[in-house]
Amino acid sequence: MSKTPQAIRGTQDIFGPEAESFAFVVETFERVRKLYRFRRAEMPVFEKTEVFARSIGETTDIVSKEMYSFEDRGGESLTLRPEFTAGISRAFLSNGWQQFAPLKLATHGPLFRYERPQKGRYRQFHQIDAEIIDAGEPLADVELLTMADQLLKELGIQDVTLHLNTLGDAESRENWRAALVDHFRAVKDELSEESQDRLEKNPLRILDSKDPRDRRHVEEALDIDDFLSEAALDFFAKVTAGLDAAEVKWTRAPNLVRGLDYYRHTAFEFIPDEGSEAAARLGSQSTILGGGRYDGLIESLGGAPTPAVGWAAGIERLAMLVGERDMPSADLAIVIEGDSDQLHASAARLAMMARGHGISAESFATGSPRKRFDKAVKSGARVVMAFSEDDDGRMQPPRLKGSDEDIAAVGSAFLEFAKNIGQD
Repeated sequence: MSKTPQAIRGTQDIFGPEAESFAFVVETFERVRKLYRFRRAEMPVFEKTEVFARSIGETTDIVSKEMYSFEDRGGESLTLRPEFTAGISRAFLSNGWQQFAPLKLATHGPLFRYERPQKGRYRQFHQIDAEIIDAGEPLADVELLTMADQLLKELGIQDVTLHLNTLGDAESRENWRAALVDHFRAVKDELSEESQDRLEKNPLRILDSKDPRDRRHVEEALDIDDFLSEAALDFFAKVTAGLDAAEVKWTRAPNLVRGLDYYRHTAFEFIPDEGSEAAARLGSQSTILGGGRYDGLIESLGGAPTPAVGWAAGIERLAMLVGERDMPSADLAIVIEGDSDQLHASAARLAMMARGHGISAESFATGSPRKRFDKAVKSGARVVMAFSEDDDGRMQPPRLKGSDEDIAAVGSAFLEFAKNIGQD
């Protein structure tokens, strides 16, 4: 006998309470994005490899180590998307979405990275994503951050703080970058091997290092605030003022960076407060949602200079914080206490009508009549309606079980009408 195939390492089959939590995250995201008037979009799961190489950066771990790339039958290099922003930027250019600018866009779906599977992190994972393209004003950053904050609150995720930093405008960032290179180059031999490699390619990433060999030198590095232009200071002040007005809890995180050159101004992460239940559930993988302003990305793909800002969050990780959820009980349980065609037809008609009225319905038609009724009651349905026939095959008035409040909530007029099904 052949061996039963198993799931590929780093993938998962989501079912039961975990699947309900996953769905709750997506449903809440869809509801919130409509409140903020973000358009829905869908992009291909794979793109030309150059889309990610040019937008994410050849020197990043994602491009150099983690992408699932392959050559198709036409000899073209394609890559399963490791993130959303690159594909969204490509779509913005290739489809002429500039006509909708400023474009507020949201999407969700699977992404793929070849990395070590760990708690809340998989090789095929899922994200929700929100972007505002061709909007250079601080208000766009505030709107995105307020949207993210509201989403987390509506998911019931507590004790989370927005960690916020500014990377300045292009001039500020370049001056800071040059100063960091000089600082770390002077102590290069004392840095970790990874930071030595990053020094020339991506020096801002050294600030992310947790290696003890790097931390002392990171703490001694010059702060971005020493290099911010008046325009950059004004931009950040307007972002923080907007967050204060919206009552979004935030803290300054001066070492929070984005390594690629097209990032500007705002960089942010929502992180559970130390000692909170959310922090305990996530462990070392603490970031819940993150993003920033990427004013130079679309230009790197051949477009005109286009300001943009966005964020993404892993659905699996949000679902972990939401906790397991059961599928909601049906509004109406329909019990068929017999096996005649008339009974089954009447029950099917009732179920169709109920769902047409927005009433969730489940039928019970297996096992003995008594067991069917007991299963319906145990299902937790708000109202149970049982259909039966007399010895001559005549439909009997259905029996109702449920409180007056539940019957009213399901719809007493509908249920009264349903009593006549099969009587004509």
